[in-house]
Amino acid sequence: MIELLKNFPNVFIPVFVAIDVFALLPVFLSFTSGLSTQSVRSVIKQSVITALAVSIGFVTLGEVIFRLLGITVNDFKIAGGLLLLVIAILDIVQIGMDKERAKVSQTVGIVPIGVPLIVGPALLTTLIVLLEHYGALLTLISLLLNLLIVWILFIYSNIVVNFIGRNGILAISKLMDILLASIAVMMIRIGIENTLR
Repeated sequence: MIELLKNFPNVFIPVFVAIDVFALLPVFLSFTSGLSTQSVRSVIKQSVITALAVSIGFVTLGEVIFRLLGITVNDFKIAGGLLLLVIAILDIVQIGMDKERAKVSQTVGIVPIGVPLIVGPALLTTLIVLLEHYGALLTLISLLLNLLIVWILFIYSNIVVNFIGRNGILAISKLMDILLASIAVMMIRIGIENTLR
């Protein structure tokens, strides 16, 4: 139990950074503008349930796919780290990452909010690596708590954005991108070190 509590921040923080809920808030508001309160809550429910199902499905099947393709966890760490680094850099310099989009359909909670905005390559890569390092229980708890945070912040998205302000949201999002880049570099380093051993 003490070991779980000790490792909890090491698992919770990377998942929180990978989801980057503060960057999602303006996007969420853009997709749900003009919808009734009941419809917004339906979209939130759709998005969080989709995110949870896809995350668990990917993590469950990920190991099987690795075995079939002959991919090691270290291979995935290096490739995933490079991918995370590219995503973080593109986000920081705002190239090809326009997240402000118009509403699309009634399934907007599933696609694109649930996947790929909440559950994108960054989160999936992070989950696989954390699962290998810290085990399923801690990774699942961190995922569930982070999705709970997403749920709460989505419900109060208007209040949060008005309180922090658009510039504040942007600043927090950029900080998350820098942290994500740092985590990516760490993953690449660990993957290379383990491979060389």
